[in-house]
Amino acid sequence: MSRTADLEARRKILLARCEEQRAELAYRLEQIRPAAQVANWTQRAPGMAANHPLAWLAALAGLATLFRPKRLMSWITFASGAMAILSRATTLLKLFATLRSLRSGFR
Repeated sequence: MSRTADLEARRKILLARCEEQRAELAYRLEQIRPAAQVANWTQRAPGMAANHPLAWLAALAGLATLFRPKRLMSWITFASGAMAILSRATTLLKLFATLRSLRSGFR
């Protein structure tokens, strides 16, 4: 009789653990559901977009290309050239900062 009582107690413990895991899985699946992700993004997006300067630049570029669609290709080439120059300039600045830190270390 004690064996059946032990098995019954173990069965109840396992059923409770299964219920906890089922609830946790349901919660995690709800978190990764696309509708929940979109809802979370829309709740935090207005604060992020209003403070981000790249969002303002993208909006201005969109308006500029909207009103002058014939100049879109010239804007794209100008933007890609500017990005290339900026990336090289940042690389050079990083190099200068590294050299300056090495030079100050030898003094």
